[in-house]
Amino acid sequence: MPVHRSGTPHRPRLFALGTLLAAFSLLSALSAPPSSAADTPARGSARLGMGVLAHDGQAGTPTTGDATQTEGVDVSGYQGNVAWSTLWSSGVKWAYTKATEGTYYTNPYFAQQYNGSYNVGMIRGAYHFATPDTTSGATQANYFVDHGGGWSGDGRTLPGTLDIEWNPYGAACYGKTQSAMVSWISSFLAQYKARTGRDAVIYTATSWWSDCTGNYGGFASANPLSIARYAADPGTLPAGWAYYTMWQYTSSGPTVGDHDKFNGGLDRVRALAIG
Repeated sequence: MPVHRSGTPHRPRLFALGTLLAAFSLLSALSAPPSSAADTPARGSARLGMGVLAHDGQAGTPTTGDATQTEGVDVSGYQGNVAWSTLWSSGVKWAYTKATEGTYYTNPYFAQQYNGSYNVGMIRGAYHFATPDTTSGATQANYFVDHGGGWSGDGRTLPGTLDIEWNPYGAACYGKTQSAMVSWISSFLAQYKARTGRDAVIYTATSWWSDCTGNYGGFASANPLSIARYAADPGTLPAGWAYYTMWQYTSSGPTVGDHDKFNGGLDRVRALAIG
């Protein structure tokens, strides 16, 4: 019988084991979902400012106690049932609640949030998270108004807000050219005004607006600006707007994370509600 050197008989086994491990690793990699798909949130889960931290970051917070500004919050289904009395006691006087997204989602907590803020004394409004890649602007405006986004002249209902920002489900600008995006926004705003008699508020971030609309300035004369920037000041505003009406300045506030400042006293909040 031939004599083998020590260890030689085990080489075929080691080679087979290595091959098996490599095949298992390849199979696992092929069966795992792509990282982009795994990171994509569920449709309907988007909310005001969802992309701000990832795209613009955070650089401080504004000084507190400014008498010329009025504290507010914005909420969505993400927050569930909200402790409105706690927020009221902390000085929050106005609120925006997510009503709809695209034409496929309504906030299941809308009644508790929209009516709850009103019942403790706040001035309230509703917002729509836009998905320009799914249906037209006019179609989404109708869906918004039909599902809580309307307006009434009771002095405590703010005009609806169009939340137009980074697409959490795909390409940041929803696959639209800058001119096509401006057209989509125009369609939404025109239909919202036709249905309610009010000009909608536009919520956006300057960097997104610049990238996705070419820094279009044509809406500033009619539509109040709600600016997203998590910093000590609101920074440079999109073209056309000389000042902001509302400013979402953090997503990590007490009780409810998303806090906002209205650029004026409570009398100016009421004035916007009245129209």
